[in-house]
Amino acid sequence: MILTIPERVTEWNKEWLLNLCKAGPKEYPGANYVIWPDGKKKKITEETWEQLSEELKQGFIVERHLLNGDAAVFNRQPSLHRMSIMCHKIKVLPGKSFRLNPSVCNPYNADFDGDEMNLHIPQTEEARAEAEILMQVQTQIITPKNGYNIIGCVEDSITGNFLLTDRHTYTKEDAVEILTSIGIDDVSFNKQMVTGAEILSSLFNTDFNFVGLNKKGEKYLQIKNGKLLYGAIDKNTIGEDNGELLREYYRKYGQDETLALMDNLFRLGIKILLKKGFTTGIDDTDIPQSVKNKIQENIDEAYKEVDALIKEHFAGKLETLPGKSQEETLEMRILELLNKLRNKVGEMAAATVTDKNPTIIMARAGAGGNILNFAQMSSCVGQQALGGRRITGGYRGRSLSIFKKGDLGPEARGFVRSTFKSGLTPYEFFFHAMTGRDALMDTALRTPKSGYLYRRLANALQDLKLEYDGTVRNANKNIVQYNYGDDGVDVSKSEGGTISVLKAIVDVLGI
Repeated sequence: MILTIPERVTEWNKEWLLNLCKAGPKEYPGANYVIWPDGKKKKITEETWEQLSEELKQGFIVERHLLNGDAAVFNRQPSLHRMSIMCHKIKVLPGKSFRLNPSVCNPYNADFDGDEMNLHIPQTEEARAEAEILMQVQTQIITPKNGYNIIGCVEDSITGNFLLTDRHTYTKEDAVEILTSIGIDDVSFNKQMVTGAEILSSLFNTDFNFVGLNKKGEKYLQIKNGKLLYGAIDKNTIGEDNGELLREYYRKYGQDETLALMDNLFRLGIKILLKKGFTTGIDDTDIPQSVKNKIQENIDEAYKEVDALIKEHFAGKLETLPGKSQEETLEMRILELLNKLRNKVGEMAAATVTDKNPTIIMARAGAGGNILNFAQMSSCVGQQALGGRRITGGYRGRSLSIFKKGDLGPEARGFVRSTFKSGLTPYEFFFHAMTGRDALMDTALRTPKSGYLYRRLANALQDLKLEYDGTVRNANKNIVQYNYGDDGVDVSKSEGGTISVLKAIVDVLGI
């Protein structure tokens, strides 16, 4: 009701605009001002409304309230890349907060802990056209940084789709109800029990083919003619930053269909969790006492190995690594040993829980957390590192006053044996707080440094321009590059920074 859109009066919209003027600035939807063709501007009030209604003619401009479907330019600062400012379509809701889809938080780097954002309403037809064609969210799915999708499914939607495609079956009635509840009407199944993969397949185009390969070249997902034949949907396929399935869909069908698929996947994932129920609690990190005892035995064994290394060092028998001193070699060896220990006890703890454990499900799906988080809650927090090394400073010859001078043991140098669940000892808590403070300091100092560096770089490059002949030239029209980026590839329209000729051939031949 405060931000308005200037609407020019024509014979087609005059009656509608008259009604908005009658509602005035206090009722919604209404209008705030009328602008005469000569530029004179009058506020609409109860007193002026009668006169304005008689004078309103074609060519006048009415500044009306925002309505559903109007284009708006949305921004979150700091604006670090082009996806920090995007065009959205307005949906008027009660309350005074801006609301946005969780999928679009990543490009803005936004979260819901009190972030403030800016809303701008384009005031001319030209501005609206530019915003809708060049800046709308679906035109920004692929980032020019690396050719990956910066917008994708997040958190609950990933968990829901993972559970749906991970060996679950539903009755025909439930399957139809799930799909109709997310807005998919033309669906029917000709058998009584339906798999999760068949439900999900209803979202794809019937000519969509996709094969997902992991880093070893092994197949983890296959979709043929729109049917999910093998594998489960997870962060690697529909997540942000590396959603391979979404990128393939974008390449084949374009931005609007990809956005529609993403929307359906998001709704479907959340619907599955609402239907089945999904809760993670503190007891998810419970492990048997026998495993806890084995973990403590492994930690004791590692402590003995550290003691043996320290004795070797003082005896002068420790073999030094190339380019390192005796002390540096000892530190590296101990750090390596203790990191291996944390990974080992973490795996031991994770092996005790079932595939039905919600915390493990979220980690496997890539929706949130990882096995390391689980390990630190259930088995051992592990070595605290400061600047890539064990904690050394504090007092002369020791890290805290409670330790003996010259103590090189694990606990005296920041190894946290306890778990987050059992609680840390005072000195473990202090070491953990040290590394937490270090990370906060690093973040606070890195931001202005990188910001200033970018500003200098942008100023140095501001005259460079990509010309119509494919060359990059400066303000004097001197050629800087014969071919943009030396390969002429627009990264935001590429496959992870490269052009896949093979995929284009496959599409043409219809293989």
